[in-house]
Amino acid sequence: MAAVQPTPFSVLMAQVRARDGEASVDVPEDWLQGRTLFGGLQAAIALAAMRSVAPSAPLRSLQATFIAPVIGGVVRATAKVLRSGKSATHVEARIVDGDNTLGLYVGVFGLARPSAVTLRPMQQPVASPQPIDYPYIAGERPPFKQHFTARYVVGSPPFTGTSQSENVLELSMKDTGNATEGHVLSMADYISPIAFSGLRTPTMGASLSWMLEMLTDDVSMLPLDGWRVDAQLVAAADGYTHQSLVLWGPGGVPVALGRQTMVVFG
Repeated sequence: MAAVQPTPFSVLMAQVRARDGEASVDVPEDWLQGRTLFGGLQAAIALAAMRSVAPSAPLRSLQATFIAPVIGGVVRATAKVLRSGKSATHVEARIVDGDNTLGLYVGVFGLARPSAVTLRPMQQPVASPQPIDYPYIAGERPPFKQHFTARYVVGSPPFTGTSQSENVLELSMKDTGNATEGHVLSMADYISPIAFSGLRTPTMGASLSWMLEMLTDDVSMLPLDGWRVDAQLVAAADGYTHQSLVLWGPGGVPVALGRQTMVVFG
């Protein structure tokens, strides 16, 4: 039997049916992450539902709480406007299975406004004498990883027994065209828990909450090659880990800030 070809991100998102605060799409198994759907794709589907009620202003921040596994197949999201002001609109979205909420999301969409305050992060150069490629290996790594090309410039991959609290990854997405908001969500959620790098035996983990703050209001001119993730394990105790990241576009363009709380079973 021939192997099933993976579905590129842009092809999958083109299949999303979004209208009047609802979005749905049939997700294939190559986008799974353990027993649930890849969190970055969950967020992109929720965002599609949000965009059906808030189509115009740029996304400024997204908060996500992952409540229960999303097993793939037909995934459905609902969205409603919580408040819409002169510049900012708050939208709530939920990934649902019948009456059960599997994921809860709040997006803030905001028009640009005049301000004398301007500060843009500057990407610092990093170098490694031995960068580590992190290819997809079927059966050993989550299926969604096959949609990315990654290399560790600082730090090491999961389950290598290293104690570094910082990771820097060069990252690209295997897709055509330029970046979209959905691509940004996916690349920002690609990195594994840094705590995994300190373990030698594979174990399970899960995201509990995730927040992403957008630093640019238009990524449509950025290609999908040449991105970088700078991540730091800030704290870990009692099986819970807390890490932050900066997502850089090609050429060192600051694209997003992230914060994530995870549970690590090991």
